[in-house]
Amino acid sequence: MNLQQLRYLNEIVRRGLNISEAAAALYTSQPGISKQIKLLENELGIEIFVRNGKRIVALTEAGNTILEIAQRILHDSDNMKQVGQEFQEQDSGHLILATTHTQARYVLPPAVKKFIKRYPKVKLGLHQGNPTQIAEQVLNREADIAIATEALSQYEGLVTLPCFDWYHCVVVPPNHPLLEVKRLTLARLAEYPIITYDFAFSGRSKIDAAFAAANIEPNIALTAIDADVIKTYVELGLGIGILAELAFIPERDRHLRMIEAKHLFNPSTTRIAIRKNEYLRGYTYDFIELFAPHLTREVVNKAMHLSPVEE
Repeated sequence: MNLQQLRYLNEIVRRGLNISEAAAALYTSQPGISKQIKLLENELGIEIFVRNGKRIVALTEAGNTILEIAQRILHDSDNMKQVGQEFQEQDSGHLILATTHTQARYVLPPAVKKFIKRYPKVKLGLHQGNPTQIAEQVLNREADIAIATEALSQYEGLVTLPCFDWYHCVVVPPNHPLLEVKRLTLARLAEYPIITYDFAFSGRSKIDAAFAAANIEPNIALTAIDADVIKTYVELGLGIGILAELAFIPERDRHLRMIEAKHLFNPSTTRIAIRKNEYLRGYTYDFIELFAPHLTREVVNKAMHLSPVEE
């Protein structure tokens, strides 16, 4: 039994039991993977996979247990590598952030700027996607940290920590009738075509919940995955926009006007997520604290059920 066999097993499951895709992802051959899996089964004296001819169709009951153990071993192996790198090269390495457009565009820049200045030798990567995609990237070790509003807390393999609350606002062109309304209501919003986020993004669930609670059907004319697109179509006069208040910058969005809507929609929470029981490099803790100052190393370790790391 060796780590390579366990990696093959894990990758086959990750790729939906498709050995060809697993082989391509690991830069090896399909026959080579099949041979190593058979050797592993022979050594353990069990069948890990249910087969239909030459095709793998499912994990056996024993295979499910073996997979859980293999994933723990691979996780611990990666943690050992991280420990080695931490003590060999404390101020260099890489950090991959997976996040949504709104966070990348409007929230992350100050923390990223400070981090790069503090750790010039660390290669920082930024992956953008929807909350489900970025959560899976962290679980699959394609990213180190996920930052989003929706979905992250739904994954058992992740530790999620609240960073800050934010509210939605309404954006309209200059001279729009809603600017004359003393107190905005959901009923008034529903009189106009609405341009807002796709369901998976930026607190959209809070928008839908507010209208549903008021028994009002909003006229959702267009949805988008980022605030910049929403603002563009509002400028074109296609409707009013509902977006994250933090995505409206008066000096940049001079062709639009913002109306506060804190009384209409419940606050949303931006969260940061990391893998459970992960060994974090020192600079990873620092980035988290730069982004959310209350998330100190001690707080993060407590959330992960780890003892605080000695400096």
